[in-house]
Amino acid sequence: MLTEERHRLILELLAEKKVVKLQELVEATSSSESTIRRDLSQLEKEKKLRRVHGGAALLHQKREELSVLEKSTKNMEEKRLIAQYAARFVQDGDCIYLDAGTTTLEMIPYLNAKDIVVVTNGITHLEALLEKNIPTYLLGGFIKKKTKALIGRGALNSLEHYSFDKCFIGVNGIHLDFGYTTPDPEEAMVKSLALKLSRQAYVLADHSKMNESTFAKIADLEAATIVTDELDDELLALYEAKTAIEVVKK
Repeated sequence: MLTEERHRLILELLAEKKVVKLQELVEATSSSESTIRRDLSQLEKEKKLRRVHGGAALLHQKREELSVLEKSTKNMEEKRLIAQYAARFVQDGDCIYLDAGTTTLEMIPYLNAKDIVVVTNGITHLEALLEKNIPTYLLGGFIKKKTKALIGRGALNSLEHYSFDKCFIGVNGIHLDFGYTTPDPEEAMVKSLALKLSRQAYVLADHSKMNESTFAKIADLEAATIVTDELDDELLALYEAKTAIEVVKK
C-alpha cells in the first residue's frame, strides 16, 4: 500500500473512531508496526492527528472545553492515580496552590501532610478541603460557570499576595512545541501566575491531554514537572529532553 493510501485510511479510521490503537492500524493497512509509527509521526507533524500511548487520536478544537461535570466522568481512575501520586510531593508545613480542575480536586483526600495551607481558585474544592480541616484561602474574581474557576483581574490581584512552596495545575493540552495550554486566555493567566509564584510546580494531566494544544498558552514545558499516567517510550524520551516528567504506573 502506498504511503498516501495508508495516510488516507489512518485518517478515515480516526474520523470514525476518534482514537485508534496502533495494532488496529497495522492490521487495517497490512503494514509493519515501524511503518505505522513513521506514518503517525508524519501526520502529527502535519497537524492531522496526535500520537497517544499505543496509537493515535483526533485533534480537539482549540477552544473546546468540557464542563466540570463532563470532565468528572472521563478517565477517572487515571486521574485518581495521578492525584494520589502528586499528593506525595506535599510535605509538612507546605503552603500550596491547588488549581481548579477535576484532577487537582482528586488530590484533596490524599493530602495528609501536617500543618499545610491551601490557596485555590476552585469553587468545587472548598467542601473537600473543609472536610479535611485544611486551612484554605479562596481567590476573588469572576466565577467561570463551565469550570467553576475564579478568573479575571480579581483572581490575579488576589493571587499576587501569595507565594507557594508548591503548586498543582490542571491543563487542557501538553505539547512539545506549544507547552501547556488551556482554551480560555483569562484562565491561562491565573495558571501562569501561580506557576511563577511557586518554588516547585507540577502539572497534572492524564494521557488524553498529551500531545494536545489548545487556544491559550500557560507556560513552556520547563516551567513545571509533568505528572501523567501513561506515555510510550518514544514520546517519553522527547518530553524528558524538555522537562521533568513522572509517569504513574497502574
